[in-house]
Amino acid sequence: MTAATSTLPVLVAGGGIGGLAAALALVKRGFAVTVLEQSPEIGEIGAGIQLGPNAFSAFDALGVGERARGRAVYTDCMVMHDALDEYCVGRIPTGEAFRARFGNPYAVIHRVDVHKSLLEGAEESGHVEFHTSTRVTHVEQQDGRVTVIDQHGRAHHGQALVGADGVKSVVREQYVGDPARVTGHVVYRAVVDKKDFPVDLQWNAASIWVGPNCHLVHYPLRGGEQYNVVVTFHSREAEQWGVSEGSREEVQSYFQGIHARPRQLIDLPKSWKRWATADREPIPNWTFGRATLLGDAAHPTTQYMAQGACMAMEDAVTLGEALRVHGNDWAPALALYQRSRIARTARIVLSSREMGRIYHAKGVERLVRNDLWRGRTPERFYDALEWLYGWKVGNCLAAD
Repeated sequence: MTAATSTLPVLVAGGGIGGLAAALALVKRGFAVTVLEQSPEIGEIGAGIQLGPNAFSAFDALGVGERARGRAVYTDCMVMHDALDEYCVGRIPTGEAFRARFGNPYAVIHRVDVHKSLLEGAEESGHVEFHTSTRVTHVEQQDGRVTVIDQHGRAHHGQALVGADGVKSVVREQYVGDPARVTGHVVYRAVVDKKDFPVDLQWNAASIWVGPNCHLVHYPLRGGEQYNVVVTFHSREAEQWGVSEGSREEVQSYFQGIHARPRQLIDLPKSWKRWATADREPIPNWTFGRATLLGDAAHPTTQYMAQGACMAMEDAVTLGEALRVHGNDWAPALALYQRSRIARTARIVLSSREMGRIYHAKGVERLVRNDLWRGRTPERFYDALEWLYGWKVGNCLAAD
């Protein structure tokens, strides 16, 4: 790296959760960071997300653990019910024994509050510059320098580029160019005030009701003053990957056969956001010279493992640790970062697909699903989750 190059910032494409986490990790390694965000302002959309212990390990490593903890709701359990007959398929306590096992809690939080915690940390660092209304269109590399061209033809120069530009990543499109795998599964998300939420479902739990070709999720947000409601179904239509306004009539048409108790959830929201979902096949390489991918740009996944944001933050921490180990030498650090993340994130993508099948089982497969965890103790559940929730900074480079 030349002296001129070493004074350049690191470019981060995308100001979402993954991009901000990457910025924080890079600042900790002594870099100045320039975040290029296509939206007019740095912000986040969406509703609630779930945070496993691995997410809190990442928050702590990024220096925003207390902020995030103060905005989260800590659940008593994760629970799955059959949406047809209310049978309790499985219940995983997330109290003291869970925290003792994994060293951190399980929680639910508004996506905006995750983003806010990371953004505050980035702004207070004094080493992150934001360029909004800036959409990456092309990337060039020469002599250890990366140049990003935006939609206005402006050039942004950096010593490296982290492509954290989401599920429809321009950086990935340029270097990989692989097609999306549209699932045909449609997700509707909404937030409902506590006063409008059924009292008999006001549980302090991450709750899912699983049914044939559909499921419903609910959990508290923001101190229990709101509830996140998510419904998923297999669409009758040919879907295109994207987000649009939802229709109450469409949602109701897909849930005619389920039990009255969970079905009342779909009558609550005054407005819905509609996501037609997709993922991509895992790839064995996502680093190209001084450009690398992170978060949904690297490993877009469906929602069934509730790990999209968690994986993006893990990526960021691992990138920072790889740079630390290699003294901020980009080539070996990016190789180590990628080597440490490929199999784990691919496991999330593939496991999420399989979990979607389990959730949406019908006929005899539904009966098998309901027998799957019958009589399982909390300790056996914890053992099964060790690979996922046992991640922390100290073992994030274990693949090396």
